[in-house]
Amino acid sequence: MTPPAEADAGVDWEALRAVAREAMTRAYAPYSGYPVGVAALVDDGRTVSGCNVENASYGIGLCAECGLVSELARTGGGRLTHFTCVDGRGEILVPCGRCRQLLYEFGGPELLLETPAGILPLSQMLPQAFGPDHLNR
Repeated sequence: MTPPAEADAGVDWEALRAVAREAMTRAYAPYSGYPVGVAALVDDGRTVSGCNVENASYGIGLCAECGLVSELARTGGGRLTHFTCVDGRGEILVPCGRCRQLLYEFGGPELLLETPAGILPLSQMLPQAFGPDHLNR
């Protein structure tokens, strides 16, 4: 696994955050009033983004990360390498536990996340994660 400092070299986190902020402006959050936007870099150089989409039946709303992963698949797949998430004020936000698991599936433990505490690998945000390798045993 590449150390976080090396994998982070040359990444323009402010530009990635700007994409997340743009995505956040498209959020559909009439019930909570809590729009969220996300953006990530893909191993082939693409940038993908997503926003949350709520539903009157609260439990079936979609987190922004769901939209991001859908966009990843729609545009050719690949592995996520760098990820950021912002709230309605454009401030850095960490993904919920469910979304960390979703990100693990498409980025793995080495995916770098921008957090209020700095850049951290997903392995620190979701220690001892369950993943596809567990199903192959």
